[in-house]
Amino acid sequence: MIANKLKSGDEIRVISPSRSLGIIDVKQREIAIDALGRLGLKVTFSKNAENMDEFSSSSIEDRIEDLHEAFGDSHVKGILTTIGGYNSNQLLKYIDYKLIEDNPKIFCGFSDITALQNAIYKKTGLVTYSGPHFSTFGMIKGNEYTEEYFKKCLMNEEEFEVKNSPYWSDDEWYLDQENRMFIEDEGVLIINKGVAKGKILGGNLCTFNLLQGTEFMPDLSDSILFIEDDFLSTGENFDRDLQSLIHQPNFHRVKGVLIGRFQKESKVSDEMLIKIIKTKKELNNIPVIANLNFGHTNPRFTFPIGGQVEILGSDKFILKITQH
Repeated sequence: MIANKLKSGDEIRVISPSRSLGIIDVKQREIAIDALGRLGLKVTFSKNAENMDEFSSSSIEDRIEDLHEAFGDSHVKGILTTIGGYNSNQLLKYIDYKLIEDNPKIFCGFSDITALQNAIYKKTGLVTYSGPHFSTFGMIKGNEYTEEYFKKCLMNEEEFEVKNSPYWSDDEWYLDQENRMFIEDEGVLIINKGVAKGKILGGNLCTFNLLQGTEFMPDLSDSILFIEDDFLSTGENFDRDLQSLIHQPNFHRVKGVLIGRFQKESKVSDEMLIKIIKTKKELNNIPVIANLNFGHTNPRFTFPIGGQVEILGSDKFILKITQH
């Protein structure tokens, strides 16, 4: 099930199903509203978006109310999450999935939002989108690539090809918008060559793994997994999290694995990553490519969870994404 794409004049609702809007600087919010306004989108905020407890989040009831209200409001055409966090999986048992199924809309975010995105896809068939948060649009410099692929995925119907950005960053940009550190992109890392086509599942690996053994875990059959993790994911953590995913039912029917760029603090080098992948015989005969522009570094491309992706070319890597 594919929601209508966004168009100029559409209203998008910002909700906080993980951490609160209250942690986002007011100036950063204004920059984000302006950036989305340049795309022709009108931003509104959920009633409880700024509510905040000792966990920098809010109650389950507040977050569920805002999620349901956003999907139920006929004026709202798309939903953006404020930011990630640690607790969106608290909501899964309380969501009215029939409401979402009856009111399909663009739903976009990343990181902790991975739990909601894959659960919604599993329970309703609605394609959701791993992409920028509302807070991401508060970045002044180096966000052109992110905005370009946001438009390609959420504001157009056409198939699109994903290419890496010429540069990337892993700095705390929200602390100093003027003095930024950008790193030249050296291209993707092809660990296992190959071609493949399948449905996209995944997102943030440790959050995706929270769905294991529950009614909210999607079937991995005929999928291409997009996985990434933040600075807390050292080589050892990534290794065991990936191994846990490999142990899931129907992993033998996975068609390929794409890995988002690691943050510098994780200290996961290309050599370490290759070694991790090569220890897993289940990956031997499928393409595995790393250092793509999604995850917790900037910029990032938007991709549809439940949409279709095709890996082309054994030597020159080509990635094409369709919406259905």
